[in-house]
Amino acid sequence: MSNVAVFGLGAMGYGIASALLRAGHTTYGVDVVPAQMAKFQAEGGAPGDLADVAGTLEAVAVVVLNAAQTEAVLFGEDGIVPKLSPGAVVLACATVPPDFARAMEARCAEHAIHYLDAPISGGAAKAASGQLSVMASGTAKAFAAAKPVLDATAETVFTLGDSAGAGSAMKAVNQLLAGVHIATMAEALTFGMTQGVAPEKFVEVISKCAGSSWMLENRAPHIVNGDYTPLSSVNIWPKDLGIVLDIAKSAQFSAPITAVALQQFIAAAGMGLGAEDDAAVAKVYARQAGLTLPGEKG
Repeated sequence: MSNVAVFGLGAMGYGIASALLRAGHTTYGVDVVPAQMAKFQAEGGAPGDLADVAGTLEAVAVVVLNAAQTEAVLFGEDGIVPKLSPGAVVLACATVPPDFARAMEARCAEHAIHYLDAPISGGAAKAASGQLSVMASGTAKAFAAAKPVLDATAETVFTLGDSAGAGSAMKAVNQLLAGVHIATMAEALTFGMTQGVAPEKFVEVISKCAGSSWMLENRAPHIVNGDYTPLSSVNIWPKDLGIVLDIAKSAQFSAPITAVALQQFIAAAGMGLGAEDDAAVAKVYARQAGLTLPGEKG
């Protein structure tokens, strides 16, 4: 069994930390919200000051929002990497540009720390059940060091290359599709409403037809239930689709559909919906069309 720390106890990170606990690993949960740390410790998370135990950690999973937060965890004022013992591994799970992943790998190597570029997919439920998909790239030694964590948290691990960057590139491809699918689902659902198709009937029928997608089947019920409790928030998408477009620009690649989807999420954030579930992008379409979504007052 390993000593592991999970940085970031949001919906995904908390699920990963819980899966590690169930697998029998000594797991420390770290978050900027003390209540999340206290909750995790009450459920079996290891207590104690991370500074005192950092040298005993064999793996660190960084499940934060973006590149800036990842870098802060690893090399910030109280960064964890210089405190780790040589041979430990960092699993970096946030959606970041491939060049950033390569830079972090190089900086970790200076401290004799392995770095696995390991963005994740599957949602909060699969994180909690240890059934994530991991788009991973790194050295053979990084994969070997990360194996106990991957075994506990992932159903599928894709080995995409022997150095960092390839995992993040694949995650960018996934996020392009996921973000576009959410925005398109919202557009289709509200378009159906203009034609008298009730949201619940939309879900019943389209989820069994060729126009369906994983995101439609997962997110459209949130709209039907009028429940926008954030499992994945609107605010994630301006960041992730922005990364996609930055990569596309550097490759001189036009991504017009991504650009349009990004504008819808930006509009949702501008309406004050940034902290709501990303299915709330449907409210942009509803407002423009004068529609009343389930759970809203007409």
